[in-house]
Amino acid sequence: MSAFRSVPRALTRAVARRRLLALTATWLLTRALMLSLLVHDGLPLLGRGAVAREVWLLYRHWYTVLSHGAFPAHDTLWQYPPGAGVVLLSPALLPGLTYFQAFVALTLAADALITLALARAGTRPGRSLRGAAYWTLGLPLLMHVPLARYDVQVTAIAVLALLALGRSPRACGAFAALGALVKVWPALVLLGTPRGRTTRSAWTWAAATGAVVGLLLAGVFRNPLAFVRQQGDRGVQIESFGGTALALATHAGWPGTVRYQYGALEFTGPHVTAVAHLALALSAVGFALLLLWRVRVRHRTPATPYDAALSAVLLFTVTSRVISPQYMVWLLGLAAVCLTSRQTTQRPAAALIAAASLVSVIAYPMLYPQVAGCTWTGCALMSVRNGLLASAAVVSFVRLWRSTRPVLPARQPEPDPYRLPHRTPSPS
Repeated sequence: MSAFRSVPRALTRAVARRRLLALTATWLLTRALMLSLLVHDGLPLLGRGAVAREVWLLYRHWYTVLSHGAFPAHDTLWQYPPGAGVVLLSPALLPGLTYFQAFVALTLAADALITLALARAGTRPGRSLRGAAYWTLGLPLLMHVPLARYDVQVTAIAVLALLALGRSPRACGAFAALGALVKVWPALVLLGTPRGRTTRSAWTWAAATGAVVGLLLAGVFRNPLAFVRQQGDRGVQIESFGGTALALATHAGWPGTVRYQYGALEFTGPHVTAVAHLALALSAVGFALLLLWRVRVRHRTPATPYDAALSAVLLFTVTSRVISPQYMVWLLGLAAVCLTSRQTTQRPAAALIAAASLVSVIAYPMLYPQVAGCTWTGCALMSVRNGLLASAAVVSFVRLWRSTRPVLPARQPEPDPYRLPHRTPSPS
């Protein structure tokens, strides 16, 4: 009998092995294509070198400043928490390469780590490899942009935090804190932790790790909080929801203009400050909705922490004053984590995020002059991309809310007081 039982297990392992091999081959092929696009970044449709310039010009400059033990306090482009300095210094680990080559190599390593973690999670009982496949095929939708930004590294930390929650809440909290020190949003992965001991452990370790590492960075580098001032002075970026509204307003006679400031193209002119304040107010509303969900949640599944993290980051993305193209990397990574669970409610949101990523890369870098010029083509692209993101945010939160409410039993019909009770006739 045991021989017959071993046959299905062997077949299952063989199928899983073939799928993993296909996943590995797909990852190698797609990343080779992304590297090829990065090499040809100077072509017109690929950004004329603007995508790669972020690394070899700006990141390289910050690397020099950080190497002298200080954050670039007087640089208005520096808007990142102190942990970002560690990531920008990391190419020093590969001394045989140029800064650009080492940065891209480490980004690919973080990408491979995400794929490996998703694949490992997907092979467990009750899990799925859809998450690893989604990430493998979804990231290339952004062409070569992810290779020239450090958002893949941040996403790797957030993915590891979520996947560690089931086995070690302490590790989850520590990873979330490390990610928040690099870019603030990974702290949102703690939103859906189960109440009780798990939440206390994860949040305590997050606070302790953040405090210890933050103090360590403050002791090593000068001006660790310089980013706060630069971040607070940012305006309305042209790719945000407010930016799309202002771009459309230019066709109705609004006199505002687009200017490069704080590392992005932003609108300047009348009512821009009001639009920025409205975005902050909407972020506060989104935060209140998430707190209300956490207070009222009654039913959980193993996928609930994943779904909550994606929903939270989506809400804060669509209400932000800035929506840079690389933000899509975060959403793709969190959606991939959701898809590792067969109980996730976020499949429609994941599909919308993939579609938004495809439109986003058409807007930047392919047709970015149209977006910057507020032409009808640029406005249409941003309206479609942001419309997809807004739909994903609404669908994500609604499905999260409904999935965590208790299922009420079917209501039994009330007895009719005027109807005589049914009696079984006697045998006589």
